[in-house]
Amino acid sequence: MAWLSSHVAFNVRPLALPTNSFPIATTIVHMRPPRIVPVLALCIALAACDGARAPAADPQPTAPAAPATVVLADVVETRPDYIVGISYPQSASRHPLLAQALKAYAEAARADLMKAVAGSNGQKPPVPYDLSLQFSGLVDTPEVVAVAADGSTYTGGAHGNPLVARFVWLPQRQSMLEAGQLVAGPAGWQAISDASREQLMTALSQRLDADELEGADRAAQLRSGSAMIDAGTEPNPRDFALFEPVMNAEGQIRALRFVFPPTQVAPYEEGTRTVEIPARLLLPHVAPDYRPLFQGG
Repeated sequence: MAWLSSHVAFNVRPLALPTNSFPIATTIVHMRPPRIVPVLALCIALAACDGARAPAADPQPTAPAAPATVVLADVVETRPDYIVGISYPQSASRHPLLAQALKAYAEAARADLMKAVAGSNGQKPPVPYDLSLQFSGLVDTPEVVAVAADGSTYTGGAHGNPLVARFVWLPQRQSMLEAGQLVAGPAGWQAISDASREQLMTALSQRLDADELEGADRAAQLRSGSAMIDAGTEPNPRDFALFEPVMNAEGQIRALRFVFPPTQVAPYEEGTRTVEIPARLLLPHVAPDYRPLFQGG
């Protein structure tokens, strides 16, 4: 840098500050205009060096954060105007995203109850409103975990409202198994619908036999029951959204038990109805990604 100092001269004098300014030592540097050529050459050299630098490495992708632990604590609340009882299987806590789904379902049911309580404007109902909800572990294997939710909520009227849900969790995939993903194409849903209707109609006929109904009464009951079954088992994933895997000794799914809440395929007083479809019937229609979960897949 000797050539630069020979062309640039510095005159330095202190800067006079107003008396109310901050006490910062400040200096102004006065420079005589330098010769342009050497300075310009320096700038070009520096720019060339800068251009030769290696490009910055792309930032490494951040791994997704592990889901936080979800605490599944049983709930018991007793008040003059409402009662709440919720119980969980503690085994579900080992799967945070599954536990999160269970808790969200329970909290939504409780929110509906509390909305009804708030709507009573502080007046105690003749019968306390209540929420009763039990989560039960059905299957717990390294590949499939299933939990059932059964209960009811009462907010007035002749009877409570049923709460029925099923959760099928695939730990190795970290995802919930949904009916719409499981079966590939309308032909599969038609097969499931046909098999379900056959089982439900057989059960209906057996109930009518047990009640010893004959003649016009039996025909009327058979006609109304058949209409409900047809309406509740249309060949689409919506009508078969609730299901439980039935496992064999090797930990594979040997059948699916489809669950129909009250009033879907039978009157309210007959409760929840189920049908069981074997893997041999399901397997030709199961999506390829899920066939290894099934017996014979």
